[in-house]
Amino acid sequence: MSKIIYYVASSIDGFIAGLKDDISDFVASGDGVDKYLADLQRFKTVIMGRRTYEFGYQYGLQPGQPAYAHMEHHIFSVSIDIDKLAETVHIELKSIDRIKEIKASSDTDIYLCGGGVFAGWLLENGLIDQLKLKLNPIILGAGVRLFGHSTKRAKWDLIETETFENGLKVLTYDFVQLHD
Repeated sequence: MSKIIYYVASSIDGFIAGLKDDISDFVASGDGVDKYLADLQRFKTVIMGRRTYEFGYQYGLQPGQPAYAHMEHHIFSVSIDIDKLAETVHIELKSIDRIKEIKASSDTDIYLCGGGVFAGWLLENGLIDQLKLKLNPIILGAGVRLFGHSTKRAKWDLIETETFENGLKVLTYDFVQLHD
């Protein structure tokens, strides 16, 4: 079965964006970013929440269009309202059963694209199989947390560490277990 891989940039203090969704302090170029972009090519399916999808609008994403041309998109939201969706963009209700269906039917691992709140919900339900953390050498102090407001405790196993220029590291963790 396919894995859900949360591949995300984070500050040292665990924020995936600063205040007002500011990402300007994150490493934006270099070998680490090139590796991330190349890694995205292996995914054919992406899942995300509404806020993450709409975040793309400020970078030229048109409502209803895919953020990643080669991927099938599943946007989980009860409030997004888009008149015309591309054939590869689907609006989904947040459902554990639907996530499991997507996992069972995907030909590749599934890219969990950002979204602290959505990632927190997936974590609470034991649905993230791997975390690929693009650890940036910055402290933001506030903003969007890696797992939103989730307080769920979990154990992860570090399986790979890659170091790049600009202080960027990519840390790969496999999920081990949730704690009560």
